Amino acid sequence: MSRTHANTEVFESHRSRLVGIAYGMLGTLMDAEDIVQDVYLRWADVDLTTVESPPAYLTTMTTRRAINVLTSARHRRESYVGPWLPEPVVVEIDGGDPGAALALAEQYSLAMLTAMERLNPVERAALILRDVFDLEYGEIADIVDKSPANCRQLVARARDHVADGRKRGYVDDSAARLLLGEYLAAVVTDDVDRLARVFAEDVVLWADGGGKARAARHPLHGADRVARHLIGVRPQTPPGTEVRLVRVNGDPGVMGVVDGRRVGVIAFEIVDGRIQSVRAILNPDKLG
Repeated sequence: MSRTHANTEVFESHRSRLVGIAYGMLGTLMDAEDIVQDVYLRWADVDLTTVESPPAYLTTMTTRRAINVLTSARHRRESYVGPWLPEPVVVEIDGGDPGAALALAEQYSLAMLTAMERLNPVERAALILRDVFDLEYGEIADIVDKSPANCRQLVARARDHVADGRKRGYVDDSAARLLLGEYLAAVVTDDVDRLARVFAEDVVLWADGGGKARAARHPLHGADRVARHLIGVRPQTPPGTEVRLVRVNGDPGVMGVVDGRRVGVIAFEIVDGRIQSVRAILNPDKLG
């Protein structure tokens, strides 16, 4: 077996894990896949006999590359037009197996990824490696070039910063269909009161247009205000839009599709049977 073939076999057995790490670090699936491809190209020239643990080696390469990319990306996000939201991982409800890489990426809710924007790149890496991939602190220390004790502190501090972004419970498909059906019925009939009843009183809406699609430039708060806004912007929906029920990073959501092209994805965080937050991704760069 040639070196290239052997290296490829080993790499492919870990690809979904590496995509999950990179996506958690960057919040964009396209950039995550670029990083993993770059790691593969470097890995193809490695002599396997010199590598004690391929999983640790590949995890280290991916994490360090993601830290570098995230560091350079942070200033761009600070000048982003309107709220910045992660690129969604979308799977249609009852749509079957999403594939290993996407299933792994679904471990991160949009709320969690958005909350992790408060962390510096090394804190983010330490949190993901510990809480998502269950690595020991000694393993994390080798990857991020810190002491195990320092990594414990990084993870503890990171957990405090993202506490409000952690998932608050899973909503099964039947409950999701009922609630999203009520949401859509209220929107298409322009019934503000009916729509407001679907929301928690303190619901918040974020809309990411990135300056490339019309979207609210600031978060909107309150059931009545969010309901009026969503019904008010409904006429902007492109003609012929098909609305599909989906899961967005594991949370219930809806997706608008025109001629096979996504034109919008909305994720809902549901708490106690009501929608607590709405995250609308409208930037076409994130809908490919």
